[in-house]
Amino acid sequence: MDTSSVLVIYTGGTIGMKQNAKTKTLVPFDFSEIEKEVPELKKFKYKLDIHSFKNPIDSSNIDPSFWSNIATVIKNNYDLYNGFVILHGTDTMSYSASALSFMLENLNKPVIFTGSQLPIDSVRNDGKENILSAIEIAASQQNGKPKVPEVCIFFENKLFRGNRTTKHSAENFNAFRSYNYPALAESGVEIKYNSPAIAKPKSNKVLKIHTKMDTSVIGLKIFPGINCDFVDKILNIKGLKGIVIETFGSGNAPASKKFLSKFKAAIDNGLIALNISQCQVGSVEMERYETGILLKKTGVVCGKDITFEAAITKLSFLLANNKAVTVIKEKLQKSLRGEIS
Repeated sequence: MDTSSVLVIYTGGTIGMKQNAKTKTLVPFDFSEIEKEVPELKKFKYKLDIHSFKNPIDSSNIDPSFWSNIATVIKNNYDLYNGFVILHGTDTMSYSASALSFMLENLNKPVIFTGSQLPIDSVRNDGKENILSAIEIAASQQNGKPKVPEVCIFFENKLFRGNRTTKHSAENFNAFRSYNYPALAESGVEIKYNSPAIAKPKSNKVLKIHTKMDTSVIGLKIFPGINCDFVDKILNIKGLKGIVIETFGSGNAPASKKFLSKFKAAIDNGLIALNISQCQVGSVEMERYETGILLKKTGVVCGKDITFEAAITKLSFLLANNKAVTVIKEKLQKSLRGEIS
């Protein structure tokens, strides 16, 4: 292809909303008419196409079946475009970007998620800049190869690795943070790329998508005084296969025999438990304190510096695509898509 081409995939979210003149409520508009709201798109020399889901969805309603639909759209159009921009609601964008990073194996093209905090027809809105910059990044190449061949989130003026992000603000335009990994690019007068931080394809293998995710997982946030009997009930939920435990600091939890025995019994019975920190910055180091060591002895797996969003989606992905518990535990501690340091 002589000219860069980008497919914009509209899934829903605030960025695709306009205010109804009569009801004053926000309603989705026909996204095929996006150039009316963002006339600057006409100035791009790229080939731009729009794929809009028939029924736009609020991101709070996103589930694995919708991730599968997005992955399938990318797979079906993979050879036709240089990059992809996914317009998505902000509330679960980090979950979706994390999930897609695992579902798209051998990815060597940009898949850029973006959205907005204000509707696109607002006089003062963040959507236009986010769309324009995301498209430019998705189309950017160097020596015939894409500059950012991975799943990312672009918001405000920063590009982050998708599976490293967390939504940290419901009010600010800079709604996302990547606490444990640097930005891949920053936009200003020019877009400056942080090349050493960007993942490079390890092979030229054909894109392979995984459309199955196992939702037999749950998250548990530890807090002082947590009721051991309640924990026991959670650990023994029928059909539960995996649990992400948000512990204190560098991976610590109560050291009471009763508390630890609940986890050991569940893990001995086949449950996979992944330990991540409640802290936004830093990593789990289970051998640093005695409380962490005791938790490790029960069979809990170290999640290092992974985010909660990436932990949940990675565990769901591995459970759906691997049968052996030992293999899943091993892969949880390895970086599959740059999700852990």
